[in-house]
Amino acid sequence: MDDVQPVQPFPTPARDARPQGQEQPADVVCVGETMAVLAPPDSRPLAEQSALSLGIGGAESNVACGLAGLGHRAAWVSRLGDDPFGRRILAELGARGVDVSAVETDPQRPTGVYFKDPGPGHTRTHYYRRGSAATGMGPELARWPALRRARIVHLSGVAAALSDSCARLLDALLSQRDGGRRGPVVSFDVNHRPALWRAAGTDAAQALLPLARAADIVFVGRDEAEALWGTAHPDDIADLLAPAPCVVVKDAEHGATSYTEGVRTFVPSLPTKVVEPVGAGDAFAAGYLAGVLEHRDERARLRLGHLTATAALRTRDDVPVLPPRSETDAFLTLDDDAWTATAP
Repeated sequence: MDDVQPVQPFPTPARDARPQGQEQPADVVCVGETMAVLAPPDSRPLAEQSALSLGIGGAESNVACGLAGLGHRAAWVSRLGDDPFGRRILAELGARGVDVSAVETDPQRPTGVYFKDPGPGHTRTHYYRRGSAATGMGPELARWPALRRARIVHLSGVAAALSDSCARLLDALLSQRDGGRRGPVVSFDVNHRPALWRAAGTDAAQALLPLARAADIVFVGRDEAEALWGTAHPDDIADLLAPAPCVVVKDAEHGATSYTEGVRTFVPSLPTKVVEPVGAGDAFAAGYLAGVLEHRDERARLRLGHLTATAALRTRDDVPVLPPRSETDAFLTLDDDAWTATAP
């Protein structure tokens, strides 16, 4: 059963009031690194492969793609190398409906690359991103006008670990206010990547906690919170991340619990066969944020997150092809028993 307590959900971004005929800003602007992805075509380990497929992947652009697939205006802001990988990323994101007009090209630094290595029960990833173009992002990027006009700005802990200048950019975006008024809603996915933080020589637990607390909406895995801060119960995690007004704790196949200004809502995950978990958390964030943009209640936001995450779990691609909205929206209206018994 869904454990739901009625609430006027927080936060609800203001609707865009620009006159018709003028170019509208993005609903959500996602900021972070996207890399070229080289992946095997099947479940055999990387060392046994003779050919790899080329794709793209990045926590924040995955969210942008998910939102675009759900019918919202999404933009991605970053830096790419002046190389074939960078051009592939721009082309693919543009084809998926993501606005990439503010992406900068760096003629000196390369686009990052990573490899997927399938194994029993999990997929390892091997990153080659040190000194990439995206590591050159800095706080000056926070002055981009579209970031101020967006309804939501989405960030993740991955970007915070890329470089000192990227960490300062996240600080600027999380603290940015315009004339004493609150700017866009800021969404932050903890997205803990231990190897990335070890390479940076930074204490991830210490660095990520203030960023999460400064956001309006925080996404965190229960396992992440336990590994980072030794806090395993969703209620305790929400307390730890206060004063963040909205905390969403994901617990894999069990479900997700949100805390909006002290009100607790739990929705169980949908049963599904997992092909690969990479990208599922980003898909969940896209679904939940779509629910925020659509002014849906908290249960529907979590359900939409589960539906998009399920689509990601069923594919080896970082960004899944989402079912039509007519199909996903039908699941949002199911009663509790039908929800837990039915897979899309």
